[in-house]
Amino acid sequence: MTRILLADDHAILRQGLKQILADELQDVVFGDAGDAAQAIEQLRRAPWDVLILDITMPGRNGFEVLATVRRDFPAVRVLVLSSTPEDQLGVRALKAGATGYLNKQTAPEQLVGAVQQLLVGERFISKALAQRLAADLGRPLSEQALHEALSERELQVCKLMAQGKTIKVIADELSLSAKTISTFRSRVFEKLALHNDIELAHYANEHGLLEL
Repeated sequence: MTRILLADDHAILRQGLKQILADELQDVVFGDAGDAAQAIEQLRRAPWDVLILDITMPGRNGFEVLATVRRDFPAVRVLVLSSTPEDQLGVRALKAGATGYLNKQTAPEQLVGAVQQLLVGERFISKALAQRLAADLGRPLSEQALHEALSERELQVCKLMAQGKTIKVIADELSLSAKTISTFRSRVFEKLALHNDIELAHYANEHGLLEL
């Protein structure tokens, strides 16, 4: 019996993914989660073989869910599902603990094969993501974008700052103190060699950070 948990805030998409998998796989039990909190609750309530995770659900950041799975449920294989192209977010997802990354646009064609690879202990890496990984291996550190050195939380704060949100708004949104956000803000400026919010907005736009 294979147990697959689908975590996505769109019920219609979850149902569609279930149907695709049910048509091709035998003896599958499915679970549903509409946000990050529900996903973690389901993981704690019962054992699962595969978690199909939308990285941009409401509530907790999808990368926080990945961190929780890696720490508390290391046996669960995680297939990250996102509308963001593989070459923009796939590498970061794999580094954060995902065992596969799938673009929603190609999900109908590749979903079953991706899940089957995860179930036999392999990673799922699409052609586009493999090309990105190969390109990264060939780049010297001096040519890598500065934001690649940011932690997940620093990148999250960076993107919110680039959207023009104030420290207080970001603190409320992430359930952190304003002092903590100020610390992250300082780290972002230091690591990106920037001096003000205008420079940050230009950097984020130039490197497509608001699309991640």
